[in-house]
Amino acid sequence: MTLDVSVEPAAALLTRLSALRDRVAALVAHRSADDPTADDPLRGLYLSEEAVRHLLRPEPEPAELPDLADGFDDPLAALAARLRLAPLDTTLLLIALAPDLDRTFEQLYGYLNDDVGRRRATVGLALDLYGAPTHLAAARARFHPTAPLAALGLLTVEEPERPFLSRSLRVPDRVLAHLLGDDAPDAALTGHLREPSYGNEPADPEFVRRVAARIAAGPLFAYLRERREGEGLGCAAAALRLAGRAALHWTGPEERIPELLREARLSGRAILFDTDQPGPLLRALSAGSAADVSVLVTSARPYDPQWCDHRDPLVLEVPSRRAAALDAWAAVLPGDPGFDLAATVAPYHLGGERLTRAARAAQDLAAFDGTPLTAAHLRLGARQQSASGLEQHARRIRPAVDWRDLVLPDRPLTELRELALRARHRDRVLGDWRLSAGGGRGRGVLGLFAGESGTGKTLSAEVVAAELGLDLYVVQLSSVVDKYVGETEKNLERIFTEADRTDAVLLFDEADAVFGKRSEVKDAHDRYANLESAYLLQRLEAFDGIALLTTNLRANIDEAFTRRLDLVIDFPFPDEEQRLALWRHGLAHVPSDEGVELRPLAAEFELAGGSIRSAVVTAAYLAAGRDERVGTADLLEGARREYRKAGRLVPGTWG
Repeated sequence: MTLDVSVEPAAALLTRLSALRDRVAALVAHRSADDPTADDPLRGLYLSEEAVRHLLRPEPEPAELPDLADGFDDPLAALAARLRLAPLDTTLLLIALAPDLDRTFEQLYGYLNDDVGRRRATVGLALDLYGAPTHLAAARARFHPTAPLAALGLLTVEEPERPFLSRSLRVPDRVLAHLLGDDAPDAALTGHLREPSYGNEPADPEFVRRVAARIAAGPLFAYLRERREGEGLGCAAAALRLAGRAALHWTGPEERIPELLREARLSGRAILFDTDQPGPLLRALSAGSAADVSVLVTSARPYDPQWCDHRDPLVLEVPSRRAAALDAWAAVLPGDPGFDLAATVAPYHLGGERLTRAARAAQDLAAFDGTPLTAAHLRLGARQQSASGLEQHARRIRPAVDWRDLVLPDRPLTELRELALRARHRDRVLGDWRLSAGGGRGRGVLGLFAGESGTGKTLSAEVVAAELGLDLYVVQLSSVVDKYVGETEKNLERIFTEADRTDAVLLFDEADAVFGKRSEVKDAHDRYANLESAYLLQRLEAFDGIALLTTNLRANIDEAFTRRLDLVIDFPFPDEEQRLALWRHGLAHVPSDEGVELRPLAAEFELAGGSIRSAVVTAAYLAAGRDERVGTADLLEGARREYRKAGRLVPGTWG
């Protein structure tokens, strides 16, 4: 087995160790010149009376020792120059690491420590080898936890229970490995380091250019607040690339920040964080003396000054990517996709690595299907990257319907298509064309579907989501409404916050429960109920996503909510022709008799679309139980049951 390992760094360090050996020899000669126990084989294991008298004599001045800090061209010199170590610190570091590179120093240090069991340099021995008085405060301060060697993670002073001068010095294995040319990251960081994804072009190239210029000018500690997940990370990665700086993307706990900072210093790289809990992380960085390392933290949370005790980061708002840039998608997709790429990706706000992963997932899905890449593959890949914490508060629906499943008059159909159009082009109209109302208002699309139960409101929301290639999240009111004051608002805030960061359609079914009219204040209950409505009014104005509300009675919705809606779509009760179309649509995939009569059912039974579907399901079960096809009698029985459920009288002709 052959090891392909370069010996140049080690050879360069051994040259400096040779000079250190000369210094050790000079110190040994100086101490043993009049030491009565120099030839005693048990020296260091006991103290004789003669040895005690020798210790009580005045210490003679040491001989002039060779310099160990200057005149060397090796990895230690490069590290000292990059970290701006003083000559004293460089020498102390060399003295401490010598036994880890050359075993002969173990015996030599044991002799000089007057203890054969202590084979590492001690504080006192290091100062003696440097030639500094052990009582000099400035020299002793170089071993303080806040001094450069300890603060930078290059030297550890062990055994705090011992007297100060007897404490051992140890150089961490990662530092020694770096000096020997090994750039493998510290084992303590394994599993938490990732390569930054430079992905596509950021939303605002000028913003990226300014951040890159600041990084190039010197270590930068910045907090990048993003409005949508991935935007801050993409901008930070792009700025680092433009500045020519490699980076460590950390995804682990804050307990490993000291090792991470040391790794960044050794490798000369910046550190990149992406977190939804920046507080503990920034506190750890503040305590970790990170002023000499470029650190970029991205998060969706606003910066809180209490997170940092001393130095605040440069807080920047990341320009929001108004829409998924067409050229960014084109850059990560092979060749001409063969479909309208602009229309397909318009609803998505993915950036950086998430966009790249979505494109890769779409290509993998196409390869699995054995077909060329289609818009459906791309939408599914994008939806996978838009998954979020919304499922804790809402039921996720993967749309499996389209416009053909809707049986509605022309007007609501046209308004539904307009709603999808608004969602697709809102970034251009409200952003590029500057038609936003201002005042901190978001770029969300808000719609209200009003109509009787079963008229197709929820199905229409699913069709709109399918048209946009997004998932539909139906808010579960049981997880939102709370009897305790203020808790409902907190639950809603969690939902809106997640929805802001997710490419999805949010549906508040039976919205009367939370968007109802405000009432006259007669007691504390009324006051708190009105506070809840006031919060919702403010939150809807700042919402950036797509939210749909459904209600059976439009008059129950507060007028203030209605004013903030983009569209209010009324779903009328179906007439005879629409009911006939609904019966036919329900039976489209159901085995039925050729002579089944649907016109009389549509004319006599005034049922909404939801009830007609239930009637068809009932008829299908009846036929399946007989192992026959669905007949007119089965459909008639299903219609009768829907009337009875509603407490209505069955028409006499069919009773």
